[in-house]
Amino acid sequence: MPVRRSTVVTAAGAAIAAAGVLVRRRRAGAAATGSQPAIAGPIGATGRAHRSAVLAGSASRAGGTWAVDRARRVFADAERREELDVALQLRTAEHVAETLGNLKGAMMKLGQMASYLDQGLPEPVREALASLQQDAPPMAPELAAGVIEAELGKQPADLFAEWDPVPIASASIGQVHRALTHDGRAVAVKVQYPGVDEAIKGDLDNAGLLFSGMKFLFPGLDPAPLVAELRERIVEELDYRLEAENQRLFAAYYEDHPFIHVPAVVDELSSGRVLTTELAGGVRFAELLTWSQEERDLAAESIYRFVFGSLYRHHVFNGDPHPGNYLFEPGGRVTFLDFGLVKRFTPAELQPFEDMIDAMVLRHDPAGFRRIVEEVGLLQPGRPFTDAQVAEYFGHFYEFVLEDREVAMTEEYASETVRRFFDTSGEHGEIMKAANVPPSMVIIQRINLGLYAILGQLGATANWRKIADELWPWVDAAPSTPFGVAEATWRAARPATAAAG
Repeated sequence: MPVRRSTVVTAAGAAIAAAGVLVRRRRAGAAATGSQPAIAGPIGATGRAHRSAVLAGSASRAGGTWAVDRARRVFADAERREELDVALQLRTAEHVAETLGNLKGAMMKLGQMASYLDQGLPEPVREALASLQQDAPPMAPELAAGVIEAELGKQPADLFAEWDPVPIASASIGQVHRALTHDGRAVAVKVQYPGVDEAIKGDLDNAGLLFSGMKFLFPGLDPAPLVAELRERIVEELDYRLEAENQRLFAAYYEDHPFIHVPAVVDELSSGRVLTTELAGGVRFAELLTWSQEERDLAAESIYRFVFGSLYRHHVFNGDPHPGNYLFEPGGRVTFLDFGLVKRFTPAELQPFEDMIDAMVLRHDPAGFRRIVEEVGLLQPGRPFTDAQVAEYFGHFYEFVLEDREVAMTEEYASETVRRFFDTSGEHGEIMKAANVPPSMVIIQRINLGLYAILGQLGATANWRKIADELWPWVDAAPSTPFGVAEATWRAARPATAAAG
C-alpha cells in the first residue's frame, strides 16, 4: 500500500483495532453468561460491542446494500419501486443499527472524514464511504414524524403547509426534509435520529480507548484533555438549540455578504432535536467538481475566506468542514450548512496562532517559532531536535502562505498534511512522537485534516498569502482579488458593531 494511501487506513485501523479489543472482551463475557446484546430503541443502540463490531466492516458492506437497493429500484416499475422504498425504510426503522445506519453517531463522522481525507484510498472503499457524506440510508417517515410530534407537539402535516417525507440529506446525527411553512417560506427541517445521543456517548467512550492506545505510538500525546475536548464539542452537536444559536451567530456575521450565505433559523419551528432553517439552493460538491477550474477556484476562495475570516475576525470556527456541508452556485457563492460543531475562542486562545504565523510566515524565525510551540504544548520542550528540524516539520502547515505567489492546492499536499499527524515511520517520526495537541487546538485541526483535503480535490489555485494578509487583522492588507474588494466594500457598509463581530 503506498504511503499516502496508508494514512487514513492507519488512523481508521487504529480505531478498528481498539474496537476489536472491546468486541472480543464483550463476546467473551457474553459467552460466559450465555447472553447477547439487546436492541434498545429505534436507533438500535445495541450496545457498544455491537457498534464497535460494525465499525470494522459495515462501511463497505452497507454501502453495497444501499447500492443494491438502488439498482433494484432502477429496474422496477413504479409500484414495485414504492414497495422497495417502503421495505428499505422499514428495515432502517427496525434495524437502523444494522449496516451503514449502525455507524450513525460519532463513528459515522470518522467514516465521513475518511471518505474525503485521502485520495489514495481504493475507489470502491471511497465510493462506499462517500455515501456517508450526504446520502446515508434514511429512517422511516413514521420515525421522523414521531420525533417532530414529540418535540413540537404536532405532526408534520399539521405544522407545515407541505411536508416531503423523503429526506433530501441523511447523515450522522439527523436527516433533512423539505417543507413549506403556512406563511409560504421554503424550509429545511433537520430531524435528529431517536437514540443517537446514546450511540454517540458509547462511541466517545470508545474514543477514550482509542486515544489511550495511540499514546504508545505518540508518547508526547496527552489523551485526557484531547478526549475531554472532543467529547464536549461533539456532545454539543446533540442539542439543536445550541446549533441554532451558532447558526444565528454566523448568519448575523455574514448578513448580506456578497458570496457567503448562512441560512436563517426559523425559531418557532425549532427545538432541541428539530432544527428548521431557510431552504437554500445550490449544487453539491460532486457537481462542483464537474465545473470549470475558474468556478472551482472561486468556490475555494469563498470557503477559505469563510473559515479564516470567521476564525481571526470573529473568533469562531465551524469545525465540520466536509463536502456535504456546502451548497454551490455559479460565481463563487457558497451556502454553509451544519453549525453543530462550533468552537468559540478567547483572544488569549487565539494569540498563539497569531504568534506562530508571525514567527513562521512573517519573520521566518525558526528559533522563535520553536519557543512558541513548546510554550503552548504542541511540542515537548528540550527534545534533541534542531530549530531547523522543528521548523521544517511544522512549516509544512504554512507552506501555501509562505510566499507571495500563486499556489495550487493539491491532493498530494492534503495527504502529506494528514501523514504528518499519523505516519510515525517517516523522516519526521521522532518529532511526531514528541508532539501533542492542546485542548484549544483540537477542533482547529479539522483545517489540516478536512479543509485542505477539500481544497486539494478542487485543485484550487490562488495567491493564498495575499488573501491571508487581508484576513489576518494584525496585517489587514488591502484587497487582492475581486472577492476581496467585494468583501471590503460589504464590511465598510456594515454598522460598526456588526463589522466587529
